[in-house]
Amino acid sequence: MKLMLINGPNLNLLGKRDKSIYGEMTLAQIESRVLEKAKDYPADVIFFQSNHEGSIIDFIQEQTDKCNGIIINPGALTHYGLSIRDALVDANLPTIEVHLSNIYARDEWRHKSIIAPICNGQISGLGWNGYILALEYLVDLLRDVN
Repeated sequence: MKLMLINGPNLNLLGKRDKSIYGEMTLAQIESRVLEKAKDYPADVIFFQSNHEGSIIDFIQEQTDKCNGIIINPGALTHYGLSIRDALVDANLPTIEVHLSNIYARDEWRHKSIIAPICNGQISGLGWNGYILALEYLVDLLRDVN
């Protein structure tokens, strides 16, 4: 099975960005942990990060036919990225939304995700472990489907 792991705007700055909110790990370190965990399953993970909404949409569209599921941290696009939402709907793949911080314990405008309603689930506030939990869930879900 092959999964996409997509990160949106500013997540390339993990490890430098407000560590009290986003933690100490860099995006590369998180990806390394995910790859290590993916070895426990028959799962390949392809990673993508962009600060540009259109690039994320292009990636989803290019990879949809090659993948079985999506893990996405849309960053701030969580709250207004309607075109990403549409691309995820069109992909029609099991999808988990992940956030390092607890978006419900932060600014009021962060409480509303336009992505969550079209996802199989959302993991928020568990730091980098949220990506691992999303991987485990998707692998189990896809095993149950097949």
